[in-house]
Amino acid sequence: MNMSTALNNALSGLTAASRGASVVSDNIANALTPGYARRSLELTTNAITGNGVRAAGVVRHQNPVLAANRRTTDADLAHQTALSDFHTRLEGLVGSADDATSLATRLADFDGSLITAASLPNSAERLDQVARTGRDLATGLNAASEGLRQVRSDADRAIGKQVDRLNQTLKDIEELNARLPAIKYSGGDINALLDQRQVLIDQVNELVPVNAVPRANDQVSLYSHGGLILLEGTAAEFSFTTTGDTKPHMTVANGLLSGLEMNGNPVRTSGDSAQIRGGSLMAQFQIRDELGVEAQTHLDTVARDLIERFETPGLDPTALATDPGVFTDDGNRFDVTAPAGLASRISLNTVVDPDNGGDSWKLRAGLGALAPGDPGNAMQLRAFGAVLSDARPVASSSFGTGNMRAADLTEALLSQVGSNAHTASQRKAFASGAQLEMSRIEAEQGVDTDQELQRLMQIEQIYAANARLVSVVDELMETLLRL
Repeated sequence: MNMSTALNNALSGLTAASRGASVVSDNIANALTPGYARRSLELTTNAITGNGVRAAGVVRHQNPVLAANRRTTDADLAHQTALSDFHTRLEGLVGSADDATSLATRLADFDGSLITAASLPNSAERLDQVARTGRDLATGLNAASEGLRQVRSDADRAIGKQVDRLNQTLKDIEELNARLPAIKYSGGDINALLDQRQVLIDQVNELVPVNAVPRANDQVSLYSHGGLILLEGTAAEFSFTTTGDTKPHMTVANGLLSGLEMNGNPVRTSGDSAQIRGGSLMAQFQIRDELGVEAQTHLDTVARDLIERFETPGLDPTALATDPGVFTDDGNRFDVTAPAGLASRISLNTVVDPDNGGDSWKLRAGLGALAPGDPGNAMQLRAFGAVLSDARPVASSSFGTGNMRAADLTEALLSQVGSNAHTASQRKAFASGAQLEMSRIEAEQGVDTDQELQRLMQIEQIYAANARLVSVVDELMETLLRL
């Protein structure tokens, strides 16, 4: 090997070492950057001279199987987090067994006040307390229903925001797909764009779980787990109309709430045939259209039971068959044809509410009484108390098919809500653990800073060896020139 060949080899080695150091430093600097995949420098023999080394390019290392598995856990965590948040909020609305403001406690206070008043029926203070605890019970149901309405409204608005983000992200991926071939074939480095696309795909996946399918020319296609073609050349366009302020009776079925469409076609968002399975977008549809509606039905069942108990024929001899009882549907008797949301309309009958122009003595004398009557007669108060303890069929089968007392019904509601919240919290914890584990496994296949530092030390040695060779050639050239 002559000196010129040795010099060329050394110079090419220096160039390759410099490029390798740059790649390693990028790896170390971006070890924690989301979407970043480890790079390595691919070297080959100089095909023109047959001597020396040439950098063939920078290779991006990513395991598609690990990425797909990690995306599955990402989507499941987003889904379970949204559901757990819903059940936690619902539990806060109805209260827990040891909560002083829970529906069960309010009912117990009302029942206790009836017993206390019956023991001294001529006490105006005790009769007023019956009215106030009854109003508190109705107000508790009103507040729970209003809170649930707000939860559904929040879900509706969240759907609108997520659909907008989904459309924009899919469009960004489409644009990146279009730019990659031109940059690559012009000699540019597309790895940074691939990292960016990885982040965008992960963002789509949290909303709608996707399968990423590689295509020619570094393109990628996206399909939902339910079979929707989200991106195949061009991005799909989703549409949704935000209602913003939902009411208990509003559903997709009656056309008062918007469904999801893709390219003008309806998208199934619930059940086993859902086309967007998992992810936060499906969770928001579940909250708005399934879980929220079911919870409203449960609250309405409790409200209906209270109203109907005090409308029992013969319970109050002074009331007409068309008169409402102690609890009313916004001042009226219960109507089975009334729209959903009874819990939001239940109220204490104003004729017995001393704080709203009524007379609490009518709880003792009867709601239709014209005079206070015998102040020592507790028969009507005892009848009102007994009707709460009467076991009777429940309108909704979700609490069982047996007869239940009023207290049994509220306790069943609290128990069901608390159990659902606990189960949802456990599922969220499991999903979080699975996601952390998959992220850890994927990270192990990514940038290992210890290995990168070892490579950097090796590159330093290679650089020093080539630099020494250049120095030796320089010394030989000087020696020859002095001869």
